[in-house]
Amino acid sequence: MNQPYWPELKVDAVFCANTIHIIGWDSVKAMITGAGKLLPDNGMLVLYGPFNYNNAYTSESNARFDIWLRQRDPDSGIRNFEDVDELASATDLYLRHDYAMPANNRLICWVKQY
Repeated sequence: MNQPYWPELKVDAVFCANTIHIIGWDSVKAMITGAGKLLPDNGMLVLYGPFNYNNAYTSESNARFDIWLRQRDPDSGIRNFEDVDELASATDLYLRHDYAMPANNRLICWVKQY
């Protein structure tokens, strides 16, 4: 994920579940940047997991989970949607869908457009 160059693959989508809240922000940036470079026009990046919106938790259970994550590793934690969306936009990935999922998770889909 943190490697500067990803293998040249022909893919239509990159899917990542329950990961960006357990890795450091530099790794989140590297993953989204790498996916943005790898995906073709109309390719999709799909992330599943908990997100905050406008720097606010979506539930009390997510607030408790975030505290636990940060105690375990200060570089981890529930990410703000707006920060992740800004990273995606910087690699020509634009929000397509944001779905509410069970257990206060989200399924967020970005599409690559040049």
